[in-house]
Amino acid sequence: MSIISAAISRSRTVITIFCFLLIAGAYSYINIAKESDPDITIPIIYITMHHDGISPDDSEKLLVRPMEQELKSLEGLKEISGTAYENGANILLEFEAGFDADKAMEDVREKVDVVKPDLPKDTDEPTINEVNLSRFPILSVSLYGNVPFRLLREAAEELKENIEALPDVLAVDMSGDREEVVELIISPELIESYNLKPAELITALQSANMLVAAGAVNQKGGYFSVEVADRIKNAPELLNMPLIVRDESVVRVRDVADVRRTFKDSKTYSRVNGIPAIILSVKKRTGRNIIATIDKVRAVTKASEEKIPAGIQLLVGQDKSVRIRSRLNDLTNSITASILLVMMVVLAVLGFRGGFLVGLAIPGSFLAALLVLYATGFTMNIVVLFALILSVGMLVDGAIVVSEYADRRNREGASLTDAYSEAAKRMSWPIIASTTTTLLAFLPLLFWPGIVGEFMKFLPITLIITLTASLAMALIFLPILGTNLHILGRIIFVAIIGIFSYSLPAIGTKILSISAPPSWLMTLLSLIFTIIGFWLSLRYAERLIPSPANQLAHDDKSADNGGNKDMASPAPSFFNKMSH
Repeated sequence: MSIISAAISRSRTVITIFCFLLIAGAYSYINIAKESDPDITIPIIYITMHHDGISPDDSEKLLVRPMEQELKSLEGLKEISGTAYENGANILLEFEAGFDADKAMEDVREKVDVVKPDLPKDTDEPTINEVNLSRFPILSVSLYGNVPFRLLREAAEELKENIEALPDVLAVDMSGDREEVVELIISPELIESYNLKPAELITALQSANMLVAAGAVNQKGGYFSVEVADRIKNAPELLNMPLIVRDESVVRVRDVADVRRTFKDSKTYSRVNGIPAIILSVKKRTGRNIIATIDKVRAVTKASEEKIPAGIQLLVGQDKSVRIRSRLNDLTNSITASILLVMMVVLAVLGFRGGFLVGLAIPGSFLAALLVLYATGFTMNIVVLFALILSVGMLVDGAIVVSEYADRRNREGASLTDAYSEAAKRMSWPIIASTTTTLLAFLPLLFWPGIVGEFMKFLPITLIITLTASLAMALIFLPILGTNLHILGRIIFVAIIGIFSYSLPAIGTKILSISAPPSWLMTLLSLIFTIIGFWLSLRYAERLIPSPANQLAHDDKSADNGGNKDMASPAPSFFNKMSH
Protein backbone atom coordinates (compact mmCIF):
# COMPACT_ATOMS: atom_id res chain seq x y z
CA MET A 1 0.00 0.00 0.00
CA SER A 2 1.41 3.40 -0.99
CA ILE A 3 1.66 6.36 1.36
CA ILE A 4 -1.14 8.13 -0.51
CA SER A 5 -3.50 5.14 -0.22
CA ALA A 6 -2.67 4.74 3.46
CA ALA A 7 -3.36 8.44 4.06
CA ILE A 8 -6.72 8.32 2.23
CA SER A 9 -7.82 5.27 4.20
CA ARG A 10 -7.00 7.13 7.45
CA SER A 11 -8.54 10.48 6.64
CA ARG A 12 -9.41 11.51 10.19
CA THR A 13 -5.85 10.89 11.38
CA VAL A 14 -4.46 12.96 8.51
CA ILE A 15 -6.89 15.82 9.22
CA THR A 16 -5.86 15.72 12.88
CA ILE A 17 -2.19 15.95 11.84
CA PHE A 18 -3.02 18.85 9.53
CA CYS A 19 -4.77 20.74 12.35
CA PHE A 20 -1.82 20.00 14.64
CA LEU A 21 0.60 21.43 12.06
CA LEU A 22 -1.47 24.60 11.80
CA ILE A 23 -1.67 25.07 15.57
CA ALA A 24 1.98 24.17 16.20
CA GLY A 25 3.08 26.35 13.29
CA ALA A 26 1.11 29.33 14.63
CA TYR A 27 2.70 28.76 18.05
CA SER A 28 6.14 28.64 16.42
CA TYR A 29 5.49 31.88 14.52
CA ILE A 30 4.57 33.65 17.75
CA ASN A 31 7.48 32.32 19.81
CA ILE A 32 10.30 32.04 17.26
CA ALA A 33 13.21 34.41 17.89
CA LYS A 34 12.84 37.49 15.68
CA GLU A 35 15.76 39.62 14.61
CA SER A 36 16.79 41.84 11.73
CA ASP A 37 19.87 40.01 10.47
CA PRO A 38 20.71 36.30 10.72
CA ASP A 39 22.61 35.23 13.80
CA ILE A 40 25.91 34.16 12.24
CA THR A 41 29.32 33.57 13.78
CA ILE A 42 32.01 35.98 12.57
CA PRO A 43 35.28 34.02 12.19
CA ILE A 44 37.33 36.58 14.11
CA ILE A 45 38.95 36.33 17.55
CA TYR A 46 40.97 39.17 19.05
CA ILE A 47 43.36 39.29 22.00
CA THR A 48 43.94 42.43 24.04
CA MET A 49 47.03 42.98 26.22
CA HIS A 50 47.48 45.95 28.55
CA HIS A 51 50.72 47.18 30.10
CA ASP A 52 50.82 50.61 31.76
CA GLY A 53 53.57 52.87 30.44
CA ILE A 54 54.88 50.63 27.66
CA SER A 55 55.85 52.39 24.43
CA PRO A 56 54.63 51.27 20.98
CA ASP A 57 58.10 49.99 20.02
CA ASP A 58 58.49 47.97 23.20
CA SER A 59 54.92 46.75 22.88
CA GLU A 60 55.70 45.36 19.43
CA LYS A 61 58.86 43.59 20.61
CA LEU A 62 57.67 42.31 23.99
CA LEU A 63 53.93 41.72 23.41
CA VAL A 64 53.05 41.38 19.72
CA ARG A 65 55.95 39.30 18.38
CA PRO A 66 55.91 36.53 21.04
CA MET A 67 52.15 36.20 20.73
CA GLU A 68 52.18 36.09 16.91
CA GLN A 69 55.01 33.54 16.91
CA GLU A 70 52.93 31.13 19.01
CA LEU A 71 49.51 31.76 17.44
CA LYS A 72 50.51 31.41 13.78
CA SER A 73 50.37 27.62 14.03
CA LEU A 74 46.64 27.54 14.91
CA GLU A 75 44.52 25.18 12.84
CA GLY A 76 42.19 26.89 10.36
CA LEU A 77 43.86 30.29 10.77
CA LYS A 78 43.44 32.45 7.67
CA GLU A 79 45.20 35.66 8.70
CA ILE A 80 46.86 37.10 11.79
CA SER A 81 47.61 40.79 12.40
CA GLY A 82 48.96 42.68 15.39
CA THR A 83 48.71 46.30 16.49
CA ALA A 84 51.09 47.85 19.03
CA TYR A 85 50.25 51.11 20.75
CA GLU A 86 51.07 52.96 23.93
CA ASN A 87 50.05 50.99 27.04
CA GLY A 88 49.18 47.80 25.17
CA ALA A 89 48.66 45.76 22.01
CA ASN A 90 46.00 43.84 20.05
CA ILE A 91 46.20 40.60 18.09
CA LEU A 92 43.50 39.92 15.47
CA LEU A 93 42.91 36.34 14.30
CA GLU A 94 40.76 35.63 11.25
CA PHE A 95 39.71 32.01 10.65
CA GLU A 96 38.10 30.27 7.73
CA ALA A 97 34.31 30.69 7.51
CA GLY A 98 32.31 27.92 9.15
CA PHE A 99 34.97 27.32 11.81
CA ASP A 100 34.21 25.71 15.16
CA ALA A 101 34.13 28.75 17.44
CA ASP A 102 34.33 26.78 20.70
CA LYS A 103 37.32 24.73 19.56
CA ALA A 104 39.08 27.82 18.18
CA MET A 105 38.60 29.68 21.48
CA GLU A 106 39.98 26.71 23.40
CA ASP A 107 43.03 26.48 21.11
CA VAL A 108 43.69 30.22 21.40
CA ARG A 109 43.52 30.05 25.21
CA GLU A 110 46.04 27.22 25.24
CA LYS A 111 48.45 29.18 23.03
CA VAL A 112 48.06 32.32 25.16
CA ASP A 113 48.80 30.32 28.33
CA VAL A 114 52.03 29.15 26.71
CA VAL A 115 53.10 32.73 25.91
CA LYS A 116 52.13 34.34 29.24
CA PRO A 117 55.37 33.42 31.10
CA ASP A 118 57.39 35.21 28.37
CA LEU A 119 55.44 38.46 28.68
CA PRO A 120 56.72 41.33 30.88
CA LYS A 121 55.97 40.88 34.57
CA ASP A 122 53.68 43.91 34.87
CA THR A 123 51.51 43.00 31.87
CA ASP A 124 47.87 42.43 32.75
CA GLU A 125 46.12 39.15 32.02
CA PRO A 126 45.47 38.97 28.23
CA THR A 127 41.75 39.01 27.36
CA ILE A 128 40.41 36.81 24.55
CA ASN A 129 37.18 37.82 22.80
CA GLU A 130 35.16 36.54 19.86
CA VAL A 131 33.11 38.71 17.52
CA ASN A 132 29.43 37.81 17.84
CA LEU A 133 26.74 40.04 16.34
CA SER A 134 24.14 38.75 18.79
CA ARG A 135 26.18 40.11 21.71
CA PHE A 136 25.99 43.71 20.62
CA PRO A 137 23.74 45.88 22.83
CA ILE A 138 20.07 45.79 21.86
CA LEU A 139 18.90 48.56 24.19
CA SER A 140 20.35 51.29 26.39
CA VAL A 141 18.85 52.65 29.60
CA SER A 142 20.22 56.00 30.81
CA LEU A 143 19.96 57.24 34.39
CA TYR A 144 20.74 60.94 34.71
CA GLY A 145 20.13 63.83 37.07
CA ASN A 146 21.83 66.56 39.07
CA VAL A 147 22.28 64.38 42.13
CA PRO A 148 25.36 63.07 43.99
CA PHE A 149 27.22 60.48 41.95
CA ARG A 150 26.99 57.89 44.73
CA LEU A 151 23.18 58.11 44.70
CA LEU A 152 23.10 57.83 40.89
CA ARG A 153 25.45 54.84 40.99
CA GLU A 154 23.39 52.99 43.61
CA ALA A 155 20.22 53.43 41.52
CA ALA A 156 22.04 52.20 38.41
CA GLU A 157 23.43 49.15 40.25
CA GLU A 158 19.97 48.18 41.49
CA LEU A 159 18.42 48.55 38.03
CA LYS A 160 21.30 46.56 36.51
CA GLU A 161 20.69 43.66 38.91
CA ASN A 162 16.97 43.64 38.09
CA ILE A 163 17.62 43.56 34.33
CA GLU A 164 20.31 40.87 34.59
CA ALA A 165 17.85 38.70 36.51
CA LEU A 166 15.84 38.26 33.28
CA PRO A 167 16.58 34.85 31.71
CA ASP A 168 16.85 36.32 28.17
CA VAL A 169 19.50 38.90 29.16
CA LEU A 170 23.15 37.88 28.86
CA ALA A 171 24.83 40.89 30.47
CA VAL A 172 24.42 44.58 31.23
CA ASP A 173 27.41 46.89 30.79
CA MET A 174 27.68 50.21 32.60
CA SER A 175 29.31 53.25 30.98
CA GLY A 176 30.02 56.45 32.83
CA ASP A 177 30.57 54.47 36.02
CA ARG A 178 33.56 54.87 38.34
CA GLU A 179 34.93 52.19 40.63
CA GLU A 180 34.55 52.94 44.32
CA VAL A 181 37.84 52.93 46.27
CA VAL A 182 39.18 53.79 49.71
CA GLU A 183 41.73 56.57 49.53
CA LEU A 184 44.53 56.71 52.11
CA ILE A 185 45.89 60.24 52.71
CA ILE A 186 49.31 60.12 54.38
CA SER A 187 50.48 63.05 56.48
CA PRO A 188 54.22 63.64 55.81
CA GLU A 189 54.75 65.38 59.15
CA LEU A 190 53.15 62.58 61.18
CA ILE A 191 54.92 59.76 59.36
CA GLU A 192 58.29 61.48 59.83
CA SER A 193 57.58 61.99 63.53
CA TYR A 194 57.39 58.22 63.97
CA ASN A 195 60.56 57.76 61.90
CA LEU A 196 58.67 55.90 59.14
CA LYS A 197 58.84 56.04 55.38
CA PRO A 198 55.83 55.98 52.99
CA ALA A 199 57.25 52.84 51.33
CA GLU A 200 57.12 51.01 54.67
CA LEU A 201 53.47 51.94 55.07
CA ILE A 202 52.63 50.69 51.57
CA THR A 203 54.50 47.42 52.18
CA ALA A 204 52.65 46.89 55.44
CA LEU A 205 49.29 47.46 53.72
CA GLN A 206 50.11 45.03 50.92
CA SER A 207 51.19 42.37 53.39
CA ALA A 208 48.06 42.76 55.48
CA ASN A 209 45.65 42.72 52.52
CA MET A 210 46.18 39.23 51.10
CA LEU A 211 44.78 35.71 51.29
CA VAL A 212 47.25 33.06 52.42
CA ALA A 213 46.65 29.38 51.72
CA ALA A 214 47.58 27.36 54.85
CA GLY A 215 47.36 23.88 53.38
CA ALA A 216 44.76 21.24 54.18
CA VAL A 217 43.57 19.15 57.10
CA ASN A 218 42.75 15.49 56.65
CA GLN A 219 40.68 14.03 59.47
CA LYS A 220 38.34 11.14 59.98
CA GLY A 221 35.41 13.44 59.34
CA GLY A 222 36.71 14.51 55.95
CA TYR A 223 39.23 16.54 53.99
CA PHE A 224 39.10 20.35 53.87
CA SER A 225 41.42 23.22 52.98
CA VAL A 226 42.55 25.92 55.38
CA GLU A 227 43.02 29.57 54.50
CA VAL A 228 44.28 32.49 56.55
CA ALA A 229 41.92 35.28 55.65
CA ASP A 230 43.74 38.54 56.16
CA ARG A 231 42.03 40.91 53.78
CA ILE A 232 40.89 44.39 54.77
CA LYS A 233 37.10 44.59 54.65
CA ASN A 234 36.24 48.18 55.63
CA ALA A 235 37.70 51.57 56.47
CA PRO A 236 37.67 51.20 60.32
CA GLU A 237 39.63 47.95 60.00
CA LEU A 238 42.16 49.75 57.82
CA LEU A 239 42.53 52.60 60.31
CA ASN A 240 43.09 50.20 63.23
CA MET A 241 45.75 48.18 61.44
CA PRO A 242 49.07 48.29 63.38
CA LEU A 243 52.19 49.49 61.58
CA ILE A 244 54.94 49.17 64.20
CA VAL A 245 55.14 48.19 67.84
CA ARG A 246 57.68 50.03 70.01
CA ASP A 247 57.94 49.04 73.65
CA GLU A 248 54.34 49.10 74.81
CA SER A 249 53.07 51.57 72.22
CA VAL A 250 51.50 50.67 68.90
CA VAL A 251 51.55 52.95 65.89
CA ARG A 252 48.45 52.42 63.79
CA VAL A 253 47.41 53.69 60.37
CA ARG A 254 45.06 56.28 61.88
CA ASP A 255 48.09 57.86 63.64
CA VAL A 256 49.81 58.78 60.39
CA ALA A 257 47.06 58.89 57.74
CA ASP A 258 43.40 59.53 57.11
CA VAL A 259 40.96 57.39 55.10
CA ARG A 260 38.04 58.50 52.94
CA ARG A 261 35.70 56.78 50.49
CA THR A 262 35.86 58.09 46.96
CA PHE A 263 35.85 56.99 43.31
CA LYS A 264 38.57 56.46 40.76
CA ASP A 265 39.20 59.20 38.24
CA SER A 266 36.90 59.04 35.22
CA LYS A 267 38.26 57.64 31.98
CA THR A 268 34.97 57.99 30.12
CA TYR A 269 32.09 60.40 30.53
CA SER A 270 28.38 59.85 29.84
CA ARG A 271 25.91 62.69 29.61
CA VAL A 272 22.27 63.10 28.62
CA ASN A 273 21.33 66.63 27.54
CA GLY A 274 24.50 67.87 29.26
CA ILE A 275 23.59 66.19 32.59
CA PRO A 276 25.89 63.52 34.13
CA ALA A 277 24.53 60.04 33.48
CA ILE A 278 25.20 56.32 33.78
CA ILE A 279 24.18 54.27 30.73
CA LEU A 280 23.24 50.60 30.93
CA SER A 281 23.82 48.66 27.68
CA VAL A 282 21.71 45.49 27.56
CA LYS A 283 22.88 42.38 25.68
CA LYS A 284 20.62 39.42 24.93
CA ARG A 285 21.47 35.74 24.90
CA THR A 286 22.11 34.05 21.57
CA GLY A 287 18.95 32.68 19.95
CA ARG A 288 16.51 34.61 22.15
CA ASN A 289 13.67 36.72 20.77
CA ILE A 290 15.02 40.26 20.63
CA ILE A 291 11.55 41.86 20.54
CA ALA A 292 10.29 39.89 23.55
CA THR A 293 13.56 40.57 25.42
CA ILE A 294 13.31 44.32 24.89
CA ASP A 295 9.67 44.29 26.00
CA LYS A 296 10.68 42.55 29.23
CA VAL A 297 13.53 45.02 29.83
CA ARG A 298 11.16 47.93 29.28
CA ALA A 299 8.71 46.42 31.77
CA VAL A 300 11.46 46.09 34.40
CA THR A 301 12.60 49.65 33.71
CA LYS A 302 9.07 51.00 34.05
CA ALA A 303 8.59 49.16 37.35
CA SER A 304 11.91 50.51 38.68
CA GLU A 305 11.08 54.07 37.62
CA GLU A 306 8.68 54.40 40.54
CA LYS A 307 11.32 53.31 43.07
CA ILE A 308 14.32 55.40 42.05
CA PRO A 309 15.19 58.44 44.19
CA ALA A 310 13.81 61.83 43.34
CA GLY A 311 15.89 63.83 40.89
CA ILE A 312 16.94 60.80 38.81
CA GLN A 313 15.30 60.30 35.44
CA LEU A 314 15.27 57.28 33.11
CA LEU A 315 15.64 57.39 29.34
CA VAL A 316 15.38 54.31 27.10
CA GLY A 317 17.16 54.60 23.76
CA GLN A 318 18.93 52.75 20.95
CA ASP A 319 16.00 50.33 20.77
CA LYS A 320 16.82 47.83 18.02
CA SER A 321 13.32 46.34 18.12
CA VAL A 322 11.88 49.45 16.42
CA ARG A 323 13.89 48.84 13.25
CA ILE A 324 13.34 45.08 13.44
CA ARG A 325 9.58 45.47 13.89
CA SER A 326 9.47 47.81 10.89
CA ARG A 327 11.42 45.41 8.67
CA LEU A 328 9.47 42.36 9.78
CA ASN A 329 6.15 44.16 9.31
CA ASP A 330 7.14 45.31 5.82
CA LEU A 331 8.17 41.80 4.79
CA THR A 332 5.12 40.25 6.48
CA ASN A 333 2.88 42.66 4.55
CA SER A 334 4.71 41.67 1.36
CA ILE A 335 4.06 37.99 2.11
CA THR A 336 0.38 38.74 2.75
CA ALA A 337 0.09 40.70 -0.49
CA SER A 338 1.82 37.89 -2.39
CA ILE A 339 -0.57 35.30 -0.95
CA LEU A 340 -3.61 37.42 -1.82
CA LEU A 341 -2.42 37.94 -5.40
CA VAL A 342 -1.76 34.21 -5.83
CA MET A 343 -5.17 33.40 -4.32
CA MET A 344 -6.92 35.81 -6.69
CA VAL A 345 -5.32 34.17 -9.71
CA VAL A 346 -6.05 30.65 -8.44
CA LEU A 347 -9.69 31.47 -7.62
CA ALA A 348 -10.18 33.04 -11.03
CA VAL A 349 -8.76 30.00 -12.83
CA LEU A 350 -9.85 27.03 -10.68
CA GLY A 351 -13.07 28.29 -9.12
CA PHE A 352 -14.00 28.51 -5.48
CA ARG A 353 -13.53 24.87 -4.47
CA GLY A 354 -10.15 24.41 -6.12
CA GLY A 355 -9.00 27.84 -5.01
CA PHE A 356 -9.99 27.12 -1.42
CA LEU A 357 -8.00 23.88 -1.35
CA VAL A 358 -4.97 25.42 -3.02
CA GLY A 359 -5.24 28.34 -0.61
CA LEU A 360 -5.00 25.94 2.32
CA ALA A 361 -1.67 24.69 0.96
CA ILE A 362 -0.06 28.13 1.34
CA PRO A 363 -0.51 28.65 5.11
CA GLY A 364 -0.09 24.92 5.65
CA SER A 365 3.33 24.91 3.97
CA PHE A 366 4.40 28.15 5.67
CA LEU A 367 3.39 27.04 9.16
CA ALA A 368 4.94 23.59 8.73
CA ALA A 369 8.19 25.24 7.61
CA LEU A 370 8.12 27.64 10.58
CA LEU A 371 7.59 24.68 12.91
CA VAL A 372 10.74 23.01 11.55
CA LEU A 373 12.74 26.26 11.73
CA TYR A 374 11.63 26.85 15.31
CA ALA A 375 12.41 23.27 16.35
CA THR A 376 15.91 23.44 14.82
CA GLY A 377 16.79 26.73 16.54
CA PHE A 378 16.65 29.09 13.54
CA THR A 379 15.44 32.66 13.86
CA MET A 380 12.94 34.76 11.95
CA ASN A 381 14.99 37.32 10.00
CA ILE A 382 14.91 39.22 6.74
CA VAL A 383 16.52 36.37 4.77
CA VAL A 384 13.95 33.83 6.00
CA LEU A 385 11.08 36.18 5.19
CA PHE A 386 12.51 36.88 1.74
CA ALA A 387 12.70 33.13 1.13
CA LEU A 388 9.05 32.76 2.13
CA ILE A 389 8.08 35.50 -0.34
CA LEU A 390 10.10 33.74 -3.05
CA SER A 391 8.37 30.41 -2.37
CA VAL A 392 4.76 31.66 -2.55
CA GLY A 393 4.44 31.16 -6.30
CA MET A 394 6.30 27.83 -6.31
CA LEU A 395 4.59 25.96 -3.48
CA VAL A 396 1.13 26.04 -5.10
CA ASP A 397 2.19 24.29 -8.32
CA GLY A 398 1.64 20.75 -7.04
CA ALA A 399 -1.63 21.65 -5.32
CA ILE A 400 -2.96 23.23 -8.53
CA VAL A 401 -2.12 20.13 -10.59
CA VAL A 402 -3.79 17.71 -8.13
CA SER A 403 -6.86 19.90 -7.61
CA GLU A 404 -7.43 20.48 -11.34
CA TYR A 405 -7.03 16.79 -12.24
CA ALA A 406 -9.38 15.73 -9.41
CA ASP A 407 -12.04 18.25 -10.50
CA ARG A 408 -11.86 16.96 -14.08
CA ARG A 409 -12.26 13.35 -12.95
CA ASN A 410 -15.16 14.37 -10.69
CA ARG A 411 -16.92 16.04 -13.62
CA GLU A 412 -16.45 12.83 -15.59
CA GLY A 413 -18.47 10.96 -12.96
CA ALA A 414 -15.88 9.69 -10.48
CA SER A 415 -16.60 10.14 -6.79
CA LEU A 416 -14.63 12.69 -4.78
CA THR A 417 -12.63 9.98 -3.01
CA ASP A 418 -11.72 8.21 -6.24
CA ALA A 419 -11.04 11.46 -8.06
CA TYR A 420 -8.60 12.85 -5.48
CA SER A 421 -6.99 9.45 -4.88
CA GLU A 422 -6.38 8.98 -8.59
CA ALA A 423 -5.14 12.57 -8.97
CA ALA A 424 -2.60 12.23 -6.16
CA LYS A 425 -1.32 8.86 -7.41
CA ARG A 426 -1.29 9.77 -11.10
CA MET A 427 0.40 13.13 -10.61
CA SER A 428 2.77 12.14 -7.78
CA TRP A 429 5.90 11.51 -9.86
CA PRO A 430 5.55 14.61 -12.08
CA ILE A 431 5.04 16.76 -8.97
CA ILE A 432 7.97 15.13 -7.15
CA ALA A 433 10.18 15.60 -10.22
CA SER A 434 9.14 19.25 -10.59
CA THR A 435 9.74 20.02 -6.89
CA THR A 436 13.07 18.18 -6.90
CA THR A 437 14.40 20.16 -9.87
CA THR A 438 13.47 23.39 -8.08
CA LEU A 439 15.18 22.24 -4.87
CA LEU A 440 18.33 21.23 -6.77
CA ALA A 441 18.52 24.73 -8.25
CA PHE A 442 18.87 26.20 -4.74
CA LEU A 443 21.00 23.40 -3.29
CA PRO A 444 24.40 24.88 -4.37
CA LEU A 445 23.65 27.99 -2.29
CA LEU A 446 24.19 25.86 0.82
CA PHE A 447 27.88 25.61 -0.12
CA TRP A 448 28.40 29.33 -0.71
CA PRO A 449 31.78 30.06 0.96
CA GLY A 450 32.75 32.89 3.26
CA ILE A 451 30.80 35.10 5.62
CA VAL A 452 28.32 35.93 2.82
CA GLY A 453 27.59 32.23 2.49
CA GLU A 454 26.96 31.95 6.23
CA PHE A 455 24.59 34.91 5.92
CA MET A 456 22.72 33.62 2.86
CA LYS A 457 22.45 29.94 3.81
CA PHE A 458 19.09 30.70 5.46
CA LEU A 459 17.62 31.31 1.99
CA PRO A 460 18.10 27.79 0.53
CA ILE A 461 17.36 26.12 3.87
CA THR A 462 14.01 27.91 4.17
CA LEU A 463 13.13 27.23 0.52
CA ILE A 464 14.00 23.53 0.81
CA ILE A 465 11.89 23.11 3.95
CA THR A 466 8.94 25.09 2.53
CA LEU A 467 8.88 23.30 -0.83
CA THR A 468 9.20 19.91 0.86
CA ALA A 469 6.21 20.83 3.04
CA SER A 470 4.28 21.92 -0.08
CA LEU A 471 4.98 18.49 -1.60
CA ALA A 472 3.36 16.82 1.41
CA MET A 473 0.45 19.26 1.22
CA ALA A 474 -0.20 18.50 -2.47
CA LEU A 475 0.07 14.70 -2.34
CA ILE A 476 -1.19 13.82 1.14
CA PHE A 477 -3.18 16.56 2.81
CA LEU A 478 -4.96 18.14 -0.18
CA PRO A 479 -6.60 14.85 -1.37
CA ILE A 480 -7.85 14.18 2.17
CA LEU A 481 -9.17 17.72 2.59
CA GLY A 482 -10.80 17.58 -0.83
CA THR A 483 -12.80 14.45 0.04
CA ASN A 484 -13.58 15.52 3.62
CA LEU A 485 -14.39 19.19 3.41
CA HIS A 486 -17.46 18.54 5.55
CA ILE A 487 -15.18 17.40 8.41
CA LEU A 488 -12.97 20.44 7.97
CA GLY A 489 -16.07 22.63 7.92
CA ARG A 490 -17.24 21.12 11.20
CA ILE A 491 -13.83 21.71 12.78
CA ILE A 492 -13.88 25.35 11.68
CA PHE A 493 -17.46 25.69 12.92
CA VAL A 494 -16.59 24.20 16.33
CA ALA A 495 -13.46 26.38 16.61
CA ILE A 496 -15.38 29.57 15.82
CA ILE A 497 -18.09 28.72 18.33
CA GLY A 498 -15.47 27.85 20.97
CA ILE A 499 -13.54 31.10 20.48
CA PHE A 500 -16.75 33.14 20.49
CA SER A 501 -17.98 31.39 23.64
CA TYR A 502 -14.68 31.96 25.44
CA SER A 503 -14.79 35.68 24.57
CA LEU A 504 -18.50 36.09 25.32
CA PRO A 505 -18.13 37.29 28.97
CA ALA A 506 -15.58 39.92 28.00
CA ILE A 507 -17.68 41.02 25.00
CA GLY A 508 -20.78 41.30 27.18
CA THR A 509 -18.92 43.32 29.80
CA LYS A 510 -17.67 45.74 27.13
CA ILE A 511 -21.05 46.10 25.41
CA LEU A 512 -22.90 46.71 28.68
CA SER A 513 -20.19 49.18 29.75
CA ILE A 514 -19.94 47.68 33.22
CA SER A 515 -16.82 47.32 35.29
CA ALA A 516 -15.03 44.04 34.73
CA PRO A 517 -15.50 41.50 37.54
CA PRO A 518 -12.47 39.86 39.17
CA SER A 519 -10.14 37.97 36.83
CA TRP A 520 -10.91 34.59 38.43
CA LEU A 521 -14.63 35.11 37.81
CA MET A 522 -14.02 36.11 34.18
CA THR A 523 -11.89 32.99 33.67
CA LEU A 524 -14.56 30.77 35.26
CA LEU A 525 -17.33 32.28 33.12
CA SER A 526 -15.22 31.92 29.97
CA LEU A 527 -14.59 28.24 30.70
CA ILE A 528 -18.29 27.60 31.38
CA PHE A 529 -19.38 29.32 28.16
CA THR A 530 -16.63 27.49 26.22
CA ILE A 531 -17.81 24.09 27.46
CA ILE A 532 -21.43 24.95 26.59
CA GLY A 533 -20.38 26.27 23.16
CA PHE A 534 -18.35 23.18 22.32
CA TRP A 535 -21.20 20.90 23.45
CA LEU A 536 -23.76 22.71 21.30
CA SER A 537 -21.45 22.91 18.27
CA LEU A 538 -20.57 19.22 18.46
CA ARG A 539 -24.23 18.31 18.87
CA TYR A 540 -25.50 20.29 15.87
CA ALA A 541 -22.41 20.38 13.61
CA GLU A 542 -23.43 17.23 11.72
CA ARG A 543 -26.94 18.63 11.08
CA LEU A 544 -25.63 21.99 9.87
CA ILE A 545 -22.76 20.52 7.82
CA PRO A 546 -23.78 17.03 6.67
CA SER A 547 -21.43 14.66 4.90
CA PRO A 548 -21.85 14.12 1.13
CA ALA A 549 -23.20 10.56 1.71
CA ASN A 550 -25.89 11.76 4.15
CA GLN A 551 -26.84 14.63 1.87
CA LEU A 552 -27.10 12.26 -1.11
CA ALA A 553 -29.32 9.87 0.85
CA HIS A 554 -31.50 12.80 1.93
CA ASP A 555 -31.82 14.00 -1.68
CA ASP A 556 -32.86 10.47 -2.77
CA LYS A 557 -35.49 10.39 -0.03
CA SER A 558 -36.83 13.74 -1.14
CA ALA A 559 -37.06 12.48 -4.70
CA ASP A 560 -39.01 9.40 -3.55
CA ASN A 561 -41.49 11.71 -1.85
CA GLY A 562 -42.20 13.35 -5.16
CA GLY A 563 -40.13 16.41 -4.56
CA ASN A 564 -42.43 17.65 -1.78
CA LYS A 565 -40.90 20.93 -0.59
CA ASP A 566 -42.32 20.47 2.89
CA MET A 567 -40.45 17.18 3.22
CA ALA A 568 -37.17 18.54 1.83
CA SER A 569 -34.31 19.50 4.06
CA PRO A 570 -33.07 23.05 4.40
CA ALA A 571 -30.80 24.45 1.74
CA PRO A 572 -27.37 22.83 1.72
CA SER A 573 -24.88 24.63 3.85
CA PHE A 574 -21.84 26.50 2.59
CA PHE A 575 -19.42 23.66 3.22
CA ASN A 576 -21.88 21.10 1.85
CA LYS A 577 -21.95 22.96 -1.46
CA MET A 578 -18.18 22.92 -1.47
CA SER A 579 -18.09 19.16 -0.89
CA HIS A 580 -20.16 18.66 -4.09
